[in-house]
Amino acid sequence: MTTNNYPETVRVSTGSAIMLGLLKGKLDAEPTTAYLLMCRAEKCSANCGFCPQARKSKGRADMLSRVTWPTFPTKKVVEAIQTSVKDGKIKRVCIQSLNYPQVFDDVMGLVKRIKSVVDVAVSVSCKPLGSNKMKVWKEVGVNRVSIALDAATPEIFDEVKGKNIGGPYRWENQLEALKEAVNVFGQGSVSTHLIVGLGETEKQLCQTIQWCINSGVYPALFAFTPIAGTTLENHSQPALSHYRRVQLAHYLLTHKKTCIEKMQFDKDGKITDFGVSKEQLYEATDSGEPFRTSGCPSCNRPYYNERPGGPLYNYPRKLLAEEVEKIKKTLGF
Repeated sequence: MTTNNYPETVRVSTGSAIMLGLLKGKLDAEPTTAYLLMCRAEKCSANCGFCPQARKSKGRADMLSRVTWPTFPTKKVVEAIQTSVKDGKIKRVCIQSLNYPQVFDDVMGLVKRIKSVVDVAVSVSCKPLGSNKMKVWKEVGVNRVSIALDAATPEIFDEVKGKNIGGPYRWENQLEALKEAVNVFGQGSVSTHLIVGLGETEKQLCQTIQWCINSGVYPALFAFTPIAGTTLENHSQPALSHYRRVQLAHYLLTHKKTCIEKMQFDKDGKITDFGVSKEQLYEATDSGEPFRTSGCPSCNRPYYNERPGGPLYNYPRKLLAEEVEKIKKTLGF
């Protein structure tokens, strides 16, 4: 329900809610972004096979990935964000918008409400929108948008969120929407999501990462996570060695230390050469940076696709020396 031109309630990720003082609890890693999810009685009108918010999902309505998102009054959430930003705890607000008819206006109202009390960076993860609508969001204070590809190839896209699963999304439309978003928000201010472990090869992932870089889009990596009640609930998570190679390639590609033309792959699409010297490869690995959460600035997304007990696919903090050594063994370095 919307009152005063903004939604009356909003969902907040459990970690963010603890950080904002809306819930009591202990955090192993404190989020540096406040993660919000638009709130409605019905589920998302899309039907992504990995998502508990999907139209036909039997998963919990208060979940996104493996995180629970309790509901709070919007006014209370905005006040908590205001305090946390002033205290230096929160650097960004990230709004997960879902897909439903009123979502554009609901997001606009929520952003206006937030920006009326505090100057904070705001990202919105959304369905494809036309340039005019994106310009409106930019005018009210959105400084970054994310339009998810999720899949690394058109074929997998159709299977997990497109026409073959009864979803509204089309691969070419997503690519075009990302290009339009770059025209509105500028290079480096548009993101997309890529889920590793949906059946793609490492080469296919690297090719899509390279397309994103060439288009001015930043690709954030997620490890596939099976969630009860979703179409893909019985699909397994990616092997850690596979994910680590992709993370390392992602780091080298997004930092423009290599490019797809310099890399080499075997007949199964597995990376055999990252296209950099051994010194550069070991320097990147030893820094631990490739294995931290990738996303918008100030996004660390604690335990979004892993359990606190591990294994950690994306580290929400600086890695310990022993964690780097373990990763090097996983990579065979």
